[in-house]
Amino acid sequence: MVNIHPHAEQRAKERGAEKSEIIDTVSTGEQIPAKYERTGFRKNFEFNNQWNNKQYSTKQIEAYCVKENNDWLVITVIVKYF
Repeated sequence: MVNIHPHAEQRAKERGAEKSEIIDTVSTGEQIPAKYERTGFRKNFEFNNQWNNKQYSTKQIEAYCVKENNDWLVITVIVKYF
C-alpha cells in the first residue's frame, strides 16, 4: 500500500502531480537511489500539455519514500517536465 504524507501531497499538487500518478510511480516505476535511508521511484507519463506557459510532452514523477511496516510512505515528490 502507498500512503502520501500530507505535506508531500500539498507540494505534489503545487508541482503538478496527481495522487494517482504518485501511487502509480511507487507501484510500477523504476527504483532509483536515494539519500537518508529512503527509496526513490521514477516514472514518465505522457503529458502533451502546458506547464508554466511552456509546452511539454512528458512529465516525470520522482517519489521518495520510507518503508513503514509493509507500506510505503511518500515523503516528497519531484516533478520534471520535458
